Order: sequence, then C-alpha cells, then structure tokens
Amino acid sequence: VQLQASGGGLVQPGGSLALSCEASGTIRSINLMSWYRQAPGKQRELVASVGRDGKTNYADFVKGRFTISRDDAENTVYLQMNSLKPEDTAVYYCNVDRVWTAEGPSYDWWGQGTQVTVSS
Repeated sequence: VQLQASGGGLVQPGGSLALSCEASGTIRSINLMSWYRQAPGKQRELVASVGRDGKTNYADFVKGRFTISRDDAENTVYLQMNSLKPEDTAVYYCNVDRVWTAEGPSYDWWGQGTQVTVSS
C-alpha cells in the first residue's frame, strides 16, 4: 500500500487550497482516513478524519474552515481548506489506520507529506 498526497503550495491568508491523497495497491477497503499536520518545532496533530460510514471529526482549530471527504471508489481522501491562516502553515500528512488487501489487513499507513504555506 502506498499513499500519495498532493495539492500543497503557497497561498495568501484568507485563501483556499485543496489536498488529495490516493491510496494505491490491491485495496479492498479502507477504514479511517485522516489528515494530520506538523509545523516546525511542533508535534504532529490531527486535523480531520472520516470513517467508512462518512462520519467526520475535526480539530477545533479547523472547524468551519476545512472539509474532509473521501471517495472509496478511488481510495482517495480530500481536504478542502478555506479561510487559511498563517498558523495553518505546516506539512500535511494523510493517514489510513487500517487497510484490507488481498493479503489481509494492514495498519497505519502514511503519505509523504505536502507543504502548505500561508503567507502574504
């Protein structure tokens, strides 16, 4: 299983960016799909997650600004980020907690990270 994240970049405060992360491999299903972020000098923190049932969970600092979604046909998770702030600057990582493949279940897969910089 591999996770490939894309969509990061430089944006001005108040702007928007959309991230995507596609899981590849002989995937049959994915449990929880999440986005985390890590700013310089800080610990990695959960941004948002979405379950197989579509139930979402957001960190307080992104509620009302970010939207997470998934497309199970494409094994892809998305993060729409609006009203971005300088403090949103970080490397954003996608994560899946459990994947079922032809070989059985496997756990805790991470994408390579994509840089998001919010600056004027």
